[in-house]
Amino acid sequence: MPETAITVTGLRKSFGDNTVLDGIDFEVPRGTVYALLGPNGAGKTTTVRILATLDRADAGEIRVAGFDPQADRLSVCAAIGLTGQFAAVDTQLTGRENLALIAGLRHLPGSVARGRVESLLADFDLVDAADRRVEEYSGGMTRRLDLAMTLVSDPQIIFLDEPTTGLDPRSRHAVWDRVRALVDGGTTVLLTTQYLDEADQLADHIAVLDQGRIVAEGTAAQLKRLVPGGHVSLEFADAETMERAREQFPTAVVDTRAGTHVLAVPGDGGSDALRAILQTLDTAGLEATGLSVHTPDLDDVFLTLTGRAAA
Repeated sequence: MPETAITVTGLRKSFGDNTVLDGIDFEVPRGTVYALLGPNGAGKTTTVRILATLDRADAGEIRVAGFDPQADRLSVCAAIGLTGQFAAVDTQLTGRENLALIAGLRHLPGSVARGRVESLLADFDLVDAADRRVEEYSGGMTRRLDLAMTLVSDPQIIFLDEPTTGLDPRSRHAVWDRVRALVDGGTTVLLTTQYLDEADQLADHIAVLDQGRIVAEGTAAQLKRLVPGGHVSLEFADAETMERAREQFPTAVVDTRAGTHVLAVPGDGGSDALRAILQTLDTAGLEATGLSVHTPDLDDVFLTLTGRAAA
């Protein structure tokens, strides 16, 4: 498998007069989590369906695990797993039977299949519920089973399309823990989500998708620096030192919290900005007793880039 697990260049897709994807480009390094973040209708699920061979692109070049999903569908299918927005489980079967069914469809030898089923039941904390019908499972248990079924064939790449929609906070965190464990083991994950905290918690890189276009891409920290409002807080030992520092930073404002002597200096918190602030203090013979960087959160990024609040 190449170092780049997924490569997308100029991907386009329309349904009638509705352009869903308008020439998007991105790359997903192997062994990372890449999140497509966007509102409903942004094109996230369509992107996943094309990469997973379920839809055909109108234009563009795509490689998944080194293969073209449109020209070499079987090779792509052998390398991937897909968990959709809605759990693809048979509620009349038990958890164990669901896993065994997928193992059979993947043509795993009997002893290998049994070992894989037992291992996944343990990994996803489903041993005690293994022989209960899935209709008796909670939403979190059902989602964990769905994810376990995706892993029966030990895929190199996993597509998670809105994997925690409808789950309570505890179940969401349980899914996040499993995703982190998968990536630690070398699996590549392409995640679609409209939950900002999910992208912030899990993704190595985030692409903000809106109206069929990627409007920004980077790490969570890089995206947060795109939005005005970031600042560096400088704390000083006394009010006199703070006032002297304020003369050096004309755009700074005083933090009025009781008992503190803090200046908020506008800036993105990047290394160049921090270096300039520290150099200014040193030249003026001033010393800060504390320094912290404050950046906008992904809610601010999302609102600024898409013109709407997150769902």
